[in-house]
Amino acid sequence: MRFIIEGGWMFMVPLLALLLLVIVLFIKGLKNNTEKNAALLKSISLFALFFGVLGFVLGLSQALGAIAIVNDIAPQVLAGGLKVGLLAPTFGLIIFLLGRLFDIILLLKREN
Repeated sequence: MRFIIEGGWMFMVPLLALLLLVIVLFIKGLKNNTEKNAALLKSISLFALFFGVLGFVLGLSQALGAIAIVNDIAPQVLAGGLKVGLLAPTFGLIIFLLGRLFDIILLLKREN
């Protein structure tokens, strides 16, 4: 759970909420497997992916602005910042893949 704090609470906490929503939708889909539930699962997982990417882009633009002002930055600081910045898109990607996996499972369970 430390990565949530490191990744920036403004993006990681909503991503965690989206993860919980994806899990709830999957459990709901196991009980009542409908097209609406599957579409919601797909849409929310895709939203999580792009929300994570948005967090990275905004953080990177702020970091580049600070680097331009400072003029001299150690490579270790830059690498550490990129590592932290990539936490939100990685978490969003994990949520996306989990949502797609859940969608595949629900599709296999759906009766035609």
